Amino acid sequence: MRNFPWIRDIPSNVASRSPEWTVTRQRGRLGPLLSGKEAMARTNPTLRQRRLGAELRRMREQAGFGGSELGRAVGMNPAQVTQMEAGKIGISVERLRTVAATCMCANEPLIAALANIITEREKPGWWEEYRGVLSTDFVDVAEFESQARRLTTFTMAFVPGLLQTGRYAAAVFAETFPPLPRHEVDLRTAFRMQRQRVVRSGATPYSAFIHEAALRMKFSGPTVLAEQLDALIEDSEQSTISIRVIPFDVDAMPSSNENFTYADGPIPELDTVQMDTGLGGRIFDTPAHIAKFRSLLARFDSCALSEEESRGFIGSIKKEVASKHA
Repeated sequence: MRNFPWIRDIPSNVASRSPEWTVTRQRGRLGPLLSGKEAMARTNPTLRQRRLGAELRRMREQAGFGGSELGRAVGMNPAQVTQMEAGKIGISVERLRTVAATCMCANEPLIAALANIITEREKPGWWEEYRGVLSTDFVDVAEFESQARRLTTFTMAFVPGLLQTGRYAAAVFAETFPPLPRHEVDLRTAFRMQRQRVVRSGATPYSAFIHEAALRMKFSGPTVLAEQLDALIEDSEQSTISIRVIPFDVDAMPSSNENFTYADGPIPELDTVQMDTGLGGRIFDTPAHIAKFRSLLARFDSCALSEEESRGFIGSIKKEVASKHA
């Protein structure tokens, strides 16, 4: 278990869940966290609620119905249909099945998966304690990862967040422009460390395609990079974590200018992609987008080194870094 004594200013109710972190809280530097009740009563719907609404909207559009037309058929007014499709109001399983039947949707696995979204009681996740303290993009990523059956990432600019060491993560956040205040860097780093539990626990299988460029970026210097490369080698030996490198000399490298995470849903139709952009995170769930990212991952799979070759490749870069700065 790694220690992170440099993390400061973390809210005590977050820090207490993480005994591996040495935290000194300085009162008054951060606003109070939302209570569990307030977080559950937030105006913004969760990712699961938004996805349910998006699938209902797709059902309606594929059937060629307008909102008013669907509303008349199922006993809802147009405003209710709009709110339902935005995830802002809940619906019953019976209403779901009525909408599906009206829209002539015969995809029973999809309907059953959507019914599970409705019936499963959603307990507030640990990330809800950060809502109102960190941006919605950060909180959404943690929720997105927690719901996946499997996670696969591609990164070209830095080591994937789910595999970063504490010092490396802090160095990445410290390079944000415009610069962040130190307490914000510490808070974001602590949040990222907690996100890693989803893969480090072994509960969610995880695959990472990492471009060689990401392995050579020296955030905060060679010492931090060498520590990070060591951690990658260690992580690659876990049975539920696959790390594969795409080296510079690979021919016909698939074009992808952004880092992204592909999350397998309960059925293929509910797969989702989260992409990091310069303007924040974006979620993609349309069939066309999902097909595009599946194709990209298939091409990465065909050109990346094997797990064993990748482990050796990372080790060779670590030796190179060490020799140049000995």
